[in-house]
Parts: sequence; structure tokens; C-alpha cells
Amino acid sequence: MSSFFTVPGAQKKRKRAPVTDVPKKRAAISNKTSKAPSRPAPPPKKRVERDESISGSDSESVDDAVPYESHGSDSDSENEGETAAEKRLRLAERYLENVRQEVDDTGFDAEEIDRDIIAERLQEDVAETKGKVYRKIAPELAIDQATHTVFRCNTHSTTSTAICAPYVYTVSKDRCLVKWKIQELPANQFPQTTKKKPKKPPAPPRRKPTKVAIVKGNQKKAKDKSYQGHTADILCVAASQDGKFVVTGGADNRLIVYDAKSLKPLRVFTHHRDSVTGLAFRRGMNQLYSASKDRTVKVWSLDELAYVETLFGHQDEVVDLDALAHERCLSVGARDRTARLWKVVEETQLVFRGGAIDRKARPDVDPRSLAHEGSMDRVAMLDEELFVTGSDNGSLALWSIQKKKPLFIVPQAHGLDPPLPPALASAEEDPDPRVVVPPPQPRWITALRTLPYSDLILSGSWDGHIRVWRLSDDKRKIEPAGILGSSPAATPNGVSVDDSDEEEGQVNGVNGVTPSPSPSPWLVKGVVNDISILERGERGKDGLCVVVGVGKEHRLGRWKKVKGGKNGGVVFEVSRTKNKVLENGVDG
Repeated sequence: MSSFFTVPGAQKKRKRAPVTDVPKKRAAISNKTSKAPSRPAPPPKKRVERDESISGSDSESVDDAVPYESHGSDSDSENEGETAAEKRLRLAERYLENVRQEVDDTGFDAEEIDRDIIAERLQEDVAETKGKVYRKIAPELAIDQATHTVFRCNTHSTTSTAICAPYVYTVSKDRCLVKWKIQELPANQFPQTTKKKPKKPPAPPRRKPTKVAIVKGNQKKAKDKSYQGHTADILCVAASQDGKFVVTGGADNRLIVYDAKSLKPLRVFTHHRDSVTGLAFRRGMNQLYSASKDRTVKVWSLDELAYVETLFGHQDEVVDLDALAHERCLSVGARDRTARLWKVVEETQLVFRGGAIDRKARPDVDPRSLAHEGSMDRVAMLDEELFVTGSDNGSLALWSIQKKKPLFIVPQAHGLDPPLPPALASAEEDPDPRVVVPPPQPRWITALRTLPYSDLILSGSWDGHIRVWRLSDDKRKIEPAGILGSSPAATPNGVSVDDSDEEEGQVNGVNGVTPSPSPSPWLVKGVVNDISILERGERGKDGLCVVVGVGKEHRLGRWKKVKGGKNGGVVFEVSRTKNKVLENGVDG
């Protein structure tokens, strides 16, 4: 009895028909009609071509099929089936093509130079997106060759400045908001329109900013709630990057939003319960942060002219704050000696506690002058991870969000105040100077500013100079880079010459020193209350424009008054030495 299991294995195999390119039925039909000439049927050929193109076994069929499928199709249909990796590759190729077109405009045809410029541009874009320092601009600045121009508007002490090219906005203690236009570089002020050589010599370049508009508040309108203006000192100002809004905050608890073009008030906010001391825009957006003496930081959206939320945490007055591209801001709380990084989206905050003191022995400084940090007054962000603070003991501190203690401290960055004469320090007729006279005290850091995503730091006090600092290559130290207002040789060891007391023969306020016959260096007369920076050209290739707000008094009070001080502002023009080498072929 035979069954499937008893049949030999050779008979179990299924016999396959011989493989032919054409089916049997069609082969028979073709044999019958072979005598009469006929065209081959197109459908089988189409199927074969399509099958072969899908399988990818034959390279020739693939080459024939690609133009057939891509013919008459749109770019959108081509991108429908691409993967995420293919989409990233396509976008990267498009970005590189755009960068190459920008590089071609510079006129370099060498392939190596082209590759280097594109690589540098890519590194800068990636670093800026990640929020890290990517520009080392401080060594390229001709700080000792900077020029200065003073401008005034018959106002009281200038408390704050803000820049939105080509305009600068200043506010003062007499409730004035002034809009100025910064002059162009001398090479761009009088462009030659004809090829003929001019007969007259070119006119001298204009350097002083021109006043465009002014808005002044009314102190008598303090009880009028419908009044759209300030009724007390204006303490801070900020301008949006798109040039639409200008915002001011004052001692009347008001935050006023203006149209930047006409300085017309758009909205008045009275949410703060005390003086508004600081303002900062989120970089590239119209999101605003405000600091106040009511110990809070508030968030605003100016696109909707609306209040968003309030951030609590400081234990004392919030006197300054700063912000960059990410949705977070950094504030300092005066005598609570803390800097707080507010992460708005996560609704969290990082607390950095100050109060440190440099206890290193310094032979040229009285140990009693090494004061503790009593108030953290100024803050400026270098990038999303590094920031700098200034205190009332004259120290500059470098911080990282990865550590709770400062990475580096520069003690007495602006030197010491002169000691008091014995007659003013005591009521005795013949006081003993060694017993009565208190030790010299350090000058406070009254103004602090950084160039975002670079290694440049500027600080100010009432010593008559704007001091320039740079971030070290390892991003762990602050190093001096120069002084705006005088050459470094004119002020050795940070000791400045006070021209207001030259008649009495005083240097830095100390009697008994006769001034040298050589001309004294130019000084910023007064308290530096604020600093703003404007980059000339694309990415600062033509240098920097530094605008300084100066006053006889400190911006928050009258406890510090500088003898011989002037109210107004100063514009410094700092050129780039690297550009001089490229343009003139001579090292500047």
C-alpha cells in the first residue's frame, strides 16, 4: 500500500515547467502569425521594464526608468517619500548653497579661502544656536585709538541708554526720553556720486549724534491715572531689535511702551508696586522682562501689549537684569547678594549666592580696603552658560550656570577712592591721621555690558574710564584688555588722573602730587550709569560704537555725587585692527 510517506523522495519533487520569457499561449499565437509581420505587444514590455526598475537588478533599466517616473512630477511629490535623513541632507545642501552665494560676493575665488570662510560661518551659526561664545573680538579692537564725542540735552543725570541702529535712546532723572541718531562712519557720510575729482576738500565728518525727538513727563500729573507719561524719575529704557517698541520704567511704578518711530505712548502698565529698575528684551523677539524694587520680575508680551506672569524669589530689590535668545532671564537682587536665572518655560530658577572676598595679600593695598560684597548691583550675560556680575565692593565676578560659586573674581576693578582729609574725617582741631582717617574704599561697579556671544566685557564707575575686559581662552578668567578714554600707559596700576582737582595739584584726589606738564588724558566726567554697544557693519567688521550714559549722580539715588561731573552721554568709536590689515596691507 503506497502512501505519501512510502513514495521515494525523487518522486515527491514537483516538476517545474521550463522558464520562458513569453507565456505559452502567447508563444503559440506568435508561431501561428509568424509569417505575417506584426508589432510586439506594448503591455508586456511595460510590465517588464517596471518590474526590472523596481527590482534594481539591471542598471540599464533603472537609468531608463528614472526619467520616465520623474517626468512631469512636481518637487513636492519628489519630497513626499524621503526619509528624515534625506530631508536633513537636502536642507543642508540648500544651506551650503546659500552660504556659497554670500561668500562669492566677497570676491575670493580661491577654493581654500572659500572652504575656510564657509567652515567658520557654519561654526558661528551652530555656536549661536546653542548659545555659546563663538567670537573672539576683543584682541582685534584698536582700543587705544578709540575716538570720543560728548553730547548733551540740558537734562539731569542720564540714568540709562538703549540702542537700535541707527538710533540711541537716553532717559534722565527729569522724566525725559530723548531719541538720537548716531552718525555713520566718516567713510560713509559723504559718498562721491561722480567720477570726477572734487575741487573742494571733503567736509569734516560729523561725529556728534543729532537729536530727533524728545518726550518729557509731567510731575503734576501723578494723581491722574489716565495720563500716559512719567511723573517721576525715569530709571531704565530698552528698545526692541525690530525697531517697533521703546519701553521705559521709572520711580513712579510705571512701565510705558512707546512707538519707536514717533515716540507716541501705546500702553501704560502699572502692575509693579515699586520703582521699575531694569528692562531687557529677549533677543530677536518682543518678549520683555522688567525688574522692580518690589522684589519681583515680570514678563510681558509686547506683540499683544499684554502682561504674562510674575516671577518671585528675590529677598531684596531687583536692580538689574539681562536676557538673550533663550526664554530665560538673569537678575540680581542687590543686598540679598544673589543672582537668579529664571527658566520661564520650566517655571524654575537657579540661585547663585555672592558675598565672596579676595583674601590674597596685596602689598599696595590696605587690608582694611578689601571690603566684603554688600550688594550685587549689575549683571550681564556673555552666553547662555556664562555671565558677569558687578558689586559695590568694586569686584567683577565670572559665573557659570554649572557652578554655584564664581569661577573668577577681579577685585577692585576700578581702583580705590581717595582717602578723606583728616579735617573732614574728624571734628577735632588736630586729628591724628593714622587713627581717624578711614581706609580708602573701592569704587562700585555702576555699569556693566557685554557683547552677546563674544569675549568682550565693558565696565564703568566714577574713575573717569570705561574699562575693557576679555574672557580668557579657557573661559575661566577675566583679563584686562584696555581702557576707553585714555591710553593704558597714562593710567598705570589703575590710578587715574582727576582733572577736576588739577588746580589743587591732586592726582586721583591725593594731595601733594604735582601734575605732570604733559597733557592729562581725557576722562569721562561723572558717574557712568549705563553702557550700550552697537556693532558697525556685518558682525562688527567695521568696529564698535559704544554709547555711555553719564551723570553727576548715581542712577538710583543722590548718595554719590561727583565733583565736576557732567550730565549727558559719550560716544566711543572703536575700530577693528584686523580690517586695517586686509584693506591697507599694513598692520595697524
